Amino acid sequence: MKLLLAEDQTMVRTALATLLRLDGAYEVDEAADGNEAQQLLQQSSYDMLLTDIEMPHMTGIELIEWVKINAPATQTVIVTTFNRCGYVSRAVQQGVDGFLLKDTPVEQLIDSLKAIRAGKRVIDSELLLSSLNQLDPLSEKERKALRLAADGLSTAAIAKQLFIAEGTARNYLSEAIAKVGAKNRVEAARIAQLKGWL
Repeated sequence: MKLLLAEDQTMVRTALATLLRLDGAYEVDEAADGNEAQQLLQQSSYDMLLTDIEMPHMTGIELIEWVKINAPATQTVIVTTFNRCGYVSRAVQQGVDGFLLKDTPVEQLIDSLKAIRAGKRVIDSELLLSSLNQLDPLSEKERKALRLAADGLSTAAIAKQLFIAEGTARNYLSEAIAKVGAKNRVEAARIAQLKGWL
Protein backbone atom coordinates (compact mmCIF):
# COMPACT_ATOMS: atom_id res chain seq x y z
CA MET A 1 0.00 0.00 0.00
CA LYS A 2 1.31 3.43 -0.96
CA LEU A 3 1.06 5.82 1.97
CA LEU A 4 1.93 9.51 2.42
CA LEU A 5 2.89 10.66 5.91
CA ALA A 6 2.60 14.42 6.60
CA GLU A 7 4.19 15.44 9.91
CA ASP A 8 6.24 18.55 10.69
CA GLN A 9 8.18 17.06 13.63
CA THR A 10 11.10 15.26 11.98
CA MET A 11 11.75 12.75 14.77
CA VAL A 12 8.08 11.72 15.00
CA ARG A 13 7.74 11.49 11.20
CA THR A 14 10.91 9.43 10.78
CA ALA A 15 10.02 7.06 13.64
CA LEU A 16 6.47 6.51 12.41
CA ALA A 17 7.60 6.01 8.80
CA THR A 18 10.21 3.47 9.94
CA LEU A 19 7.62 1.54 11.99
CA LEU A 20 5.23 1.42 9.04
CA ARG A 21 7.97 0.27 6.65
CA LEU A 22 8.99 -2.48 9.10
CA ASP A 23 5.44 -3.84 8.91
CA GLY A 24 6.20 -4.67 5.28
CA ALA A 25 2.78 -3.69 3.93
CA TYR A 26 3.54 -0.01 3.38
CA GLU A 27 5.52 1.99 0.87
CA VAL A 28 5.90 5.31 2.72
CA ASP A 29 6.66 8.79 1.37
CA GLU A 30 7.21 11.64 3.83
CA ALA A 31 6.16 15.30 3.80
CA ALA A 32 7.34 17.91 6.31
CA ASP A 33 4.15 20.00 6.10
CA GLY A 34 0.78 20.34 4.37
CA ASN A 35 2.15 22.21 1.35
CA GLU A 36 4.77 19.54 0.66
CA ALA A 37 2.12 16.82 1.05
CA GLN A 38 -0.14 18.64 -1.41
CA GLN A 39 2.70 18.79 -3.97
CA LEU A 40 3.40 15.06 -3.59
CA LEU A 41 -0.32 14.26 -3.96
CA GLN A 42 -0.37 16.25 -7.21
CA GLN A 43 2.64 14.31 -8.54
CA SER A 44 1.59 10.80 -7.54
CA SER A 45 -1.43 8.83 -6.35
CA TYR A 46 -1.56 7.41 -2.83
CA ASP A 47 -3.82 4.85 -1.20
CA MET A 48 -3.75 6.66 2.12
CA LEU A 49 -2.71 9.96 3.70
CA LEU A 50 -1.65 10.01 7.35
CA THR A 51 -1.44 13.58 8.60
CA ASP A 52 -0.90 15.57 11.76
CA ILE A 53 -3.24 18.53 12.39
CA GLU A 54 -1.04 21.41 13.50
CA MET A 55 1.56 22.00 10.79
CA PRO A 56 3.02 25.14 9.21
CA HIS A 57 1.48 26.60 6.02
CA MET A 58 -1.53 24.26 5.92
CA THR A 59 -3.26 22.34 8.71
CA GLY A 60 -4.02 18.65 8.40
CA ILE A 61 -7.74 19.42 8.26
CA GLU A 62 -7.21 21.90 5.38
CA LEU A 63 -5.10 19.24 3.64
CA ILE A 64 -7.87 16.65 4.03
CA GLU A 65 -10.40 19.13 2.65
CA TRP A 66 -8.16 19.55 -0.42
CA VAL A 67 -7.65 15.76 -0.78
CA LYS A 68 -11.40 15.05 -0.69
CA ILE A 69 -11.83 17.31 -3.75
CA ASN A 70 -8.60 16.69 -5.66
CA ALA A 71 -7.63 13.10 -4.76
CA PRO A 72 -10.90 11.48 -3.58
CA ALA A 73 -9.57 7.92 -3.94
CA THR A 74 -7.00 8.61 -1.20
CA GLN A 75 -8.16 7.57 2.26
CA THR A 76 -7.41 10.13 4.97
CA VAL A 77 -6.30 9.53 8.54
CA ILE A 78 -5.35 12.05 11.23
CA VAL A 79 -2.70 10.98 13.73
CA THR A 80 -2.24 13.67 16.37
CA THR A 81 -1.48 14.43 20.00
CA PHE A 82 -4.39 16.91 20.07
CA ASN A 83 -7.68 15.37 21.17
CA ARG A 84 -9.56 18.68 21.02
CA CYS A 85 -13.27 18.30 20.33
CA GLY A 86 -13.27 20.94 17.60
CA TYR A 87 -10.59 19.09 15.66
CA VAL A 88 -12.57 15.84 15.78
CA SER A 89 -15.84 17.41 14.65
CA ARG A 90 -14.15 19.40 11.85
CA ALA A 91 -12.28 16.29 10.66
CA VAL A 92 -15.51 14.25 10.68
CA GLN A 93 -17.27 17.02 8.70
CA GLN A 94 -14.49 16.77 6.09
CA GLY A 95 -15.10 13.02 5.81
CA VAL A 96 -11.90 11.79 7.47
CA ASP A 97 -11.57 7.98 7.45
CA GLY A 98 -9.69 7.76 10.74
CA PHE A 99 -8.78 9.90 13.74
CA LEU A 100 -6.07 8.37 15.92
CA LEU A 101 -3.95 9.68 18.77
CA LYS A 102 -0.16 9.46 18.70
CA ASP A 103 -0.07 7.64 22.04
CA THR A 104 -1.95 4.72 20.42
CA PRO A 105 0.14 1.51 20.64
CA VAL A 106 1.80 0.61 17.31
CA GLU A 107 -0.13 -2.67 16.99
CA GLN A 108 -3.40 -0.79 17.41
CA LEU A 109 -2.32 1.80 14.82
CA ILE A 110 -1.52 -0.94 12.28
CA ASP A 111 -4.84 -2.70 13.01
CA SER A 112 -6.71 0.61 12.61
CA LEU A 113 -5.02 1.29 9.26
CA LYS A 114 -5.97 -2.20 8.04
CA ALA A 115 -9.58 -1.62 9.12
CA ILE A 116 -9.64 1.75 7.34
CA ARG A 117 -8.15 0.18 4.21
CA ALA A 118 -10.98 -2.40 4.36
CA GLY A 119 -13.50 0.45 4.26
CA LYS A 120 -14.24 1.02 7.95
CA ARG A 121 -14.17 4.42 9.62
CA VAL A 122 -12.01 4.40 12.75
CA ILE A 123 -12.53 7.26 15.19
CA ASP A 124 -11.97 6.97 18.92
CA SER A 125 -15.49 6.64 20.38
CA GLU A 126 -14.82 8.86 23.41
CA LEU A 127 -13.42 11.60 21.18
CA LEU A 128 -16.40 11.33 18.87
CA LEU A 129 -18.94 11.53 21.71
CA SER A 130 -17.24 14.53 23.30
CA SER A 131 -17.05 16.31 19.93
CA LEU A 132 -20.82 16.02 19.45
CA ASN A 133 -21.35 18.37 22.39
CA GLN A 134 -18.88 20.98 21.08
CA LEU A 135 -20.17 22.31 17.77
CA ASP A 136 -17.81 24.71 16.01
CA PRO A 137 -19.54 28.12 15.79
CA LEU A 138 -17.04 29.73 13.38
CA SER A 139 -17.51 30.11 9.65
CA GLU A 140 -14.48 29.33 7.47
CA LYS A 141 -13.95 33.06 6.78
CA GLU A 142 -14.10 33.91 10.50
CA ARG A 143 -11.66 31.08 11.24
CA LYS A 144 -9.15 32.35 8.67
CA ALA A 145 -9.38 35.93 9.97
CA LEU A 146 -8.99 34.80 13.58
CA ARG A 147 -6.03 32.57 12.71
CA LEU A 148 -4.27 35.55 11.12
CA ALA A 149 -5.15 37.71 14.14
CA ALA A 150 -3.58 35.05 16.37
CA ASP A 151 -0.40 35.45 14.32
CA GLY A 152 -0.40 39.15 15.31
CA LEU A 153 -1.58 40.64 12.01
CA SER A 154 -3.44 43.95 12.01
CA THR A 155 -6.96 44.24 10.58
CA ALA A 156 -5.50 45.90 7.46
CA ALA A 157 -2.97 43.07 7.01
CA ILE A 158 -5.70 40.43 7.54
CA ALA A 159 -7.85 42.14 4.90
CA LYS A 160 -4.92 42.14 2.46
CA GLN A 161 -4.14 38.44 3.10
CA LEU A 162 -7.78 37.41 2.60
CA PHE A 163 -8.36 39.77 -0.37
CA ILE A 164 -11.27 41.49 1.35
CA ALA A 165 -12.11 45.04 2.48
CA GLU A 166 -10.78 46.14 5.86
CA GLY A 167 -14.36 46.64 7.11
CA THR A 168 -15.23 43.06 6.12
CA ALA A 169 -12.18 41.75 8.01
CA ARG A 170 -13.27 43.76 11.05
CA ASN A 171 -16.77 42.25 10.78
CA TYR A 172 -15.38 38.68 10.59
CA LEU A 173 -13.29 39.31 13.71
CA SER A 174 -16.20 40.89 15.58
CA GLU A 175 -18.44 37.94 14.71
CA ALA A 176 -15.78 35.46 15.82
CA ILE A 177 -15.22 37.32 19.11
CA ALA A 178 -18.97 37.32 19.82
CA LYS A 179 -19.45 33.65 18.87
CA VAL A 180 -16.74 32.35 21.19
CA GLY A 181 -17.74 34.73 24.01
CA ALA A 182 -14.43 36.59 24.16
CA LYS A 183 -13.57 40.20 25.02
CA ASN A 184 -11.10 40.75 22.18
CA ARG A 185 -9.42 39.05 19.22
CA VAL A 186 -6.49 37.72 21.28
CA GLU A 187 -8.80 36.02 23.78
CA ALA A 188 -11.05 34.78 20.95
CA ALA A 189 -8.05 33.21 19.18
CA ARG A 190 -6.89 31.58 22.44
CA ILE A 191 -10.35 30.10 23.15
CA ALA A 192 -10.76 28.91 19.56
CA GLN A 193 -7.28 27.34 19.64
CA LEU A 194 -8.06 25.46 22.87
CA LYS A 195 -11.33 24.16 21.45
CA GLY A 196 -9.66 23.07 18.21
CA TRP A 197 -11.66 25.52 16.07
CA LEU A 198 -8.64 27.26 14.49
